[in-house]
Amino acid sequence: MILITGATGLVGQHLAQALVQQQQKIRAIYRSEIPTFKGADKIEWVKADILDILTLEPAMENITDVYHCAAVVSFHPSNKNILYKTNINGTANVVNACIQAGIRKLVYVSSVGALGRMRKEQTINETMHWTPESSNSEYGRSKYLAEMEVWRGIAEGLQAVIVNPVIILGAGDWNKGSAGLFKSAYKEFPWYTEGVSGFVDVADVVKAMISLMESDIAGQRFILCAENSSYRELFSNMARCFGKKPPHKKVTPFMAALVWRLEAVKGLITGKAPLLTKETAHTAQARVYFDNSKLLSYLPQFRYTPLQQSVTNICHELQQKYNL
Repeated sequence: MILITGATGLVGQHLAQALVQQQQKIRAIYRSEIPTFKGADKIEWVKADILDILTLEPAMENITDVYHCAAVVSFHPSNKNILYKTNINGTANVVNACIQAGIRKLVYVSSVGALGRMRKEQTINETMHWTPESSNSEYGRSKYLAEMEVWRGIAEGLQAVIVNPVIILGAGDWNKGSAGLFKSAYKEFPWYTEGVSGFVDVADVVKAMISLMESDIAGQRFILCAENSSYRELFSNMARCFGKKPPHKKVTPFMAALVWRLEAVKGLITGKAPLLTKETAHTAQARVYFDNSKLLSYLPQFRYTPLQQSVTNICHELQQKYNL
């Protein structure tokens, strides 16, 4: 039987649906309410919390494979404590519960943020080691330390694989997360940066995770990246797909720095989360490239969905979802 943590999130939900289609026996953890996505009724839901090891242990009964997708994603400094508590302590609990239960294999969803900031124009691969830089995000630091818990488990005999996705694209709730990029394009957000990053379809992330789980591969980490693209090109493709006007006003580094500072002050006054933080402003301006060759060498039959095709598919899904 398979256990999924974080089955209510973008990756976890798509993973659960893919496994349901394969007619796998699935158990998933929920904290407050059982979600109602398509296929959820085919899943055995158990109330548990990754921060409570006493609830995790019974959830692991009769489990052979574990997908750990649960995490907090935030780039706001005020969320540092919850980031560290959930991402690090929660992962430590999952690893300990896996070892205690003697599960066959763990696949952990990390992030390329765990690889740290690299020098300008440097291509990032799995050999990169974390270096303590002031430009590292608290989210990235929390995922790096969470990975250390998985590597600790591996040292103790746990069979595990770590995946490091780049920016994941999917037709999730477009009021939060990466799906918000599509909403911005639909609303004809006029601004663009000269930043570059990696992007991957959530369906490809799920496909890679299942392939790695079903393989004999263990004790490895893999960057999951379909293509590297500029934000301007990505937003333009999204806008064209929606029949909207693409971004046409350039955001300079100075403008971005000014905006995040103004947003920080506004947040202190209103108590609301800023639309732009120092970390997200830095990310939007950075030109970062990712090497996806390791996964393709380990899984020669694996093929990524071309980025343009992913954008088109997701736009069509969102049009149906929100009656656009």
